[in-house]
Amino acid sequence: MTALTLSTAAASGLRADAIVVGVAKGAGSKGGLVVAFGAEAVDKAYDGKLASVLETLGASGGEGEVTKLPAPSGFKAPVVVAVGLGEVPEKDETYGTDALRRAAGAAARALTGVKKAGFALPVDQAGDIGAIAEGALLGAYSFDAYKDRGDAKDTKKKGKDAKAPLAEVALLGGKPRDKAYKAAVERAVAVAEEMNRARDLINTPPNDLDPEAFAAVATAAAKEHGIKVQVLDEKALTKGGFGGILGVGVGSDAPPRLVKLSYTSSKAKKHLAFVGKGITYDSGGISLKPAGHNETMKCDMAGAAAVFAAVVAAARLGLEVNVTGWLALAENMPSGSATRPGDVLRMYSGKTVEVLNTDAEGRLVLADAIAKASEDKPDAIVDVATLTGAMMVALGSRTFGIVSNDDAFRTSVHEIAEEAGEPSWPMPLPAHLRKGMESPTADIANIGERMGGGLVAGLFLQEFVGEGITWAHLDIAGPAFNEGGTFGYTPKGGTGTAVRTLVALAEHTAAGDLG
Repeated sequence: MTALTLSTAAASGLRADAIVVGVAKGAGSKGGLVVAFGAEAVDKAYDGKLASVLETLGASGGEGEVTKLPAPSGFKAPVVVAVGLGEVPEKDETYGTDALRRAAGAAARALTGVKKAGFALPVDQAGDIGAIAEGALLGAYSFDAYKDRGDAKDTKKKGKDAKAPLAEVALLGGKPRDKAYKAAVERAVAVAEEMNRARDLINTPPNDLDPEAFAAVATAAAKEHGIKVQVLDEKALTKGGFGGILGVGVGSDAPPRLVKLSYTSSKAKKHLAFVGKGITYDSGGISLKPAGHNETMKCDMAGAAAVFAAVVAAARLGLEVNVTGWLALAENMPSGSATRPGDVLRMYSGKTVEVLNTDAEGRLVLADAIAKASEDKPDAIVDVATLTGAMMVALGSRTFGIVSNDDAFRTSVHEIAEEAGEPSWPMPLPAHLRKGMESPTADIANIGERMGGGLVAGLFLQEFVGEGITWAHLDIAGPAFNEGGTFGYTPKGGTGTAVRTLVALAEHTAAGDLG
């Protein structure tokens, strides 16, 4: 993990391999490139011509754009790295925290293989330092556990084959003795480390991360951070009547698990329950996915990874709220024992579900976990899942959808997600779509109308929420796994989407902001 330090050092005197500065697009068609505040000393060392030099090199200040140039005479660092922040803020406004987070992430990735860099990005308050710190840690992330790095003793080969992530970041403009600044960095470290843990889990191949292995990882982390853990294996699930989880996992040689993680605070006045879909591999079951749709299905446990990471982060931050995480873990495989289209499952809640499509399996494991979580009477339940392709069609690959049984809570979750830097959008739960899930055989079918499929899935889950409990569902199918190019602090592969939203929701709840 990249090390962070708050530094009051001048950019010119910092012993480092690079100095990072921010640049932006000036307002209007003739605005040109603007050097952001925080880089005044660097600009002065270029005789005030840093902007024109960068423009000569083709820089525009566009978001995430990285330009490297030799440091000016007298600097101890040999390289200056200019990273784009996007548009210059309006008068009396500052650069947004997510703009800083994205810029720091892009710079950290561009400095892979570097030992130390000083980040002289715009800092106006402690929250800015926190955003830069978080962006740097997330941008420096890499997953190479399965890559052949050669013999560790062969330093020549190791140096040729592998570049380590940026090792150390000095946060210039920081205030090492200021409690708010130190707290902001400590929070950034806790959240980013747990978000990167979620990314590691999502990226781990399914032959090494089945439900039992995931449960073992969660158990080890829970014990390390003082979180109470309970794991229900296949025998306990059978005895408890968890027909949804068992019905999804019955086709696999790797049996399912339901993991309960309980973080409690002696000062808590509220209780949140987070529920995560944890399909460690989704073949679609008997309703087999078509060719081209299987290769990334190791990511179908991203919801459970986010919930796990958020509970651990809450414990590390000592939040004054009780947080219970439920990880509904199963592998969805086709076999002679697998659930068939037309089978009827008796769920934990007692409802019966006619399974018309075994590839609509996430809602089945979530339904059992939501019903179980409801027994604790939490103040709110939030489930997180890579649930539907329909939500991706509606919102694209970078935005997750939010549905809820409470409009005010849905709005709050949306605002908190945006504040945390995770794009989201509130979606409705049209009552007329419930009719499409009527079954002549069971209480409900697991699919309904194709149009509005993401909303249909939400209506299905709502059926299993305990009476009077506020609930929201986050469908992260789009942003959970990045198959495109890297951007900002987002790598290829697992992204850790929803971790920051859940942590921020817990923080707001602890502060009493949600009533």
